[in-house]
Amino acid sequence: MALLDLDRKPSLREQAALYYRISRLNLKAQTAYHGEFVLGLLFGLVWQGSMVLFAGVLLLRFPGLGGWKQGDVLLIASMRLVSHSLYVASFSNIAMLSMTVQEGRMDGFLMRPMPVYRQVLLSRFQINSFGDLLAGAGIFVLALFRLDLHWTALKAAYVVCGILGGTLIEAGVQTLLAIGALRFTGLFTWTSWVDQTISTFGNYPLNVLPSPAKDALTFVFPVAFIAYLPAAIVTGHTATTGLPLWLTAAAPLSGLGFFLLAKAIWYRALRLYESVGG
Repeated sequence: MALLDLDRKPSLREQAALYYRISRLNLKAQTAYHGEFVLGLLFGLVWQGSMVLFAGVLLLRFPGLGGWKQGDVLLIASMRLVSHSLYVASFSNIAMLSMTVQEGRMDGFLMRPMPVYRQVLLSRFQINSFGDLLAGAGIFVLALFRLDLHWTALKAAYVVCGILGGTLIEAGVQTLLAIGALRFTGLFTWTSWVDQTISTFGNYPLNVLPSPAKDALTFVFPVAFIAYLPAAIVTGHTATTGLPLWLTAAAPLSGLGFFLLAKAIWYRALRLYESVGG
């Protein structure tokens, strides 16, 4: 591929080709060490082992949760986990920004002719995302066998859009949190807390929680938009959300809007960045 002309803005096709090339090289560099690659894959599977255990317990012991049948609950869990795997593969480096700043690598990003945000995302490929994806796909297959639904092309497309919207919600939350890492070090604990909170509450129908907790996970910390609301549309549980039908149905689009807003705020906050050396 020819070098890009730095005097003009590259086309979307050129940007996509460059993104693919860098990602492929990152992946190739990590797969060169077969043992490390296998360990990274196993780490993703083991890390999400609690989700596999949850699915097994749900199938063996409970008919459902909060008025949601087994298959419906598994759909929430699988959509959340698949969207999380896509987030890990594409956006999780933004959650490591505090470490990037501490290591002094942020200064190099500012000097290169590529958007800083994109450089952060492309700095490393997360192998464990494959393990997350395998776990999510496995639970999704279980959900398909348990769901009592008449599938249409529109429903299938909405599930895909819901998964992508959930990915962008998680990316947007971590992007907003990463703003603090531009000025303050030691925020990795908070990014881990966010990840754990989403993993804890994002797998269940939120109508089982008290109203204050449910509202907080909808309007303050938008966990509901990752999988709960899209799954409610697909399975017909919209009455349990307590939200207008249009807002519930717009969950995937809300993910896109939230991410674009978070990214815009991040770039404005980038002006506040100070090098580790002062």
